[in-house]
Amino acid sequence: MSGEPPRDGLSRQVERALPDEQTFASPLRSTALTARLGIWLGIAFAVCFLTGLVSHFLQHPLLGSWRALTSPVWIYRVTQGVHVTAGVAAIPLLVIKLWSVAPKFWRRPLFGGPVDALERLSILVLVAAGTFQLLTGVLNTAELYAWTFFFTTVHYAVAWVAIGAIVLHIAVKLPWIRAGLGAPVRQAPEASAEPVRALSRRGMLGLAGGGAALAVITTIGDKVPFFSPVSVFSQRSGDGPQGLPVNHSAVSVGVVEAASSPDWRLKVVGSDRSVALSLAELAALPQRTASLPMTCVEGWSAGAVWTGVPLRDLLAVVGEDPRDATVLSLENGLYGASVVAASLVAIPDTLVALVLNGSPLDLDHGYPARLIAPNRPGVLQTKWLRRIEVG
Repeated sequence: MSGEPPRDGLSRQVERALPDEQTFASPLRSTALTARLGIWLGIAFAVCFLTGLVSHFLQHPLLGSWRALTSPVWIYRVTQGVHVTAGVAAIPLLVIKLWSVAPKFWRRPLFGGPVDALERLSILVLVAAGTFQLLTGVLNTAELYAWTFFFTTVHYAVAWVAIGAIVLHIAVKLPWIRAGLGAPVRQAPEASAEPVRALSRRGMLGLAGGGAALAVITTIGDKVPFFSPVSVFSQRSGDGPQGLPVNHSAVSVGVVEAASSPDWRLKVVGSDRSVALSLAELAALPQRTASLPMTCVEGWSAGAVWTGVPLRDLLAVVGEDPRDATVLSLENGLYGASVVAASLVAIPDTLVALVLNGSPLDLDHGYPARLIAPNRPGVLQTKWLRRIEVG
């Protein structure tokens, strides 16, 4: 008796209508090639996952220890830059990896027993989650939000699904992976009838690695300025007022009139007293200058020199020791307010900045006053401040 599970007429009709393994047969495919592509892709996803965890908890602290990452000041710049770069590198690797295993998607029977069905389901989850992460990540870097969900929350949740599916896939396929890594990546047969018959399996491996390298080099210039002349697909050119790019202008968020008003005051509210300080009064307080990068969740970053009043000094004016403080903007919306943890308030480089790169803040950079602190995503470096509250 056959060990193949019984299939009804509909299953047979579906199978006859769909391609089979032979449709995608190619001498360029091999277990050795697939295993090596899998290792490279696994490394890229692991780097994305680990750096993504650091970046996510810096933006959405869950544990007190994560709030204490105040130095070195470039932690978020590095982790988010590496996160986005690894994701970009993973795209060509994923495409060629899927090509290398395409025949297995159509093996017969399409609908096997329970174990086979679970394995195929796990692969479907892996491919879907991995593709979702890379696609939405790329669209996020371009600020093209073709969805209604909150990107960072969903991206973080699906990351756990993707990494779990990868671990399960490796556990199930470990014997095949070991066999593939132990086999050489031999040349494809010369008799191949494929249009790409001149390409060898080693060439395919080189194509994957070269594609990943090219994707990185053409996009990394907004993170590593050395590559900016050849990074034609960088999200940011580096241009902008005072040498710093702008994501959202004062016009786009509707704060031009309020921010430019001579009646503007920054209100600092403590437990027992409060003060309202004009721009001239803020400038008359002791100032501090700090070199702090601006880094956005999209991955781009730029170094800058800021001058302003340490936030802890402003709290001291209303009789408060360093503690959690909420800063509020003239801007309404999702990022019109943010909380600055006590660990950041306590350090002198957390500033209410008035000056950028030696000149008064441009309106698009948060004039008359903005927050700047180490290791905070750009969306939390609140611009156009109007109020600071303790607690």
